[in-house]
Amino acid sequence: MSTTQRFITILMMIIATQLTRWLPFLIFPEQKAQPNWLNFLSERLPYASLGLLVMYALKDVQLTQAPYGTSELISLGFITVIHTKFHNTLLSIGLGSLLYLFLFNFVF
Repeated sequence: MSTTQRFITILMMIIATQLTRWLPFLIFPEQKAQPNWLNFLSERLPYASLGLLVMYALKDVQLTQAPYGTSELISLGFITVIHTKFHNTLLSIGLGSLLYLFLFNFVF
């Protein structure tokens, strides 16, 4: 890429980033009531995105070959218990990731 093309590419990325940051505040100001569809999405999308992430993380687990997804299942159970007890997402993700890495690298 030439210097001009690089500059244009960086400029477009800056514009796109700023647009995605400021556009929601311009479209939906605080003084105006939010539409029902937006409230519906804001209630359900976090759960849907987490479900999608879990499915993506488990898509390559081999249930027909040893260790049969044991480290993944133990980690998921551990994450569920920790999150149910402490209601802290960062703690759940951090400890669950550490447990999974330990099990995957040293146990199974």
